[in-house]
Amino acid sequence: MVKVATYFAMTLGAFVFWQSMDKVHVWIALRQDEKQERLERELEIKRVREELLQQAKQRETQA
Repeated sequence: MVKVATYFAMTLGAFVFWQSMDKVHVWIALRQDEKQERLERELEIKRVREELLQQAKQRETQA
């Protein structure tokens, strides 16, 4: 009886462990996606800023 209870407890523990690890992996993946999206937005903002600065310099030289 003790062996069966121990086996059941270990099986349940393994199941809970794998479920929690799956949730952790999903959380990490989402966090990495959010970080990548934020970096892409920042790069786009920098690109647009540089473009606007170039246009402003061209207007200054023409005026």
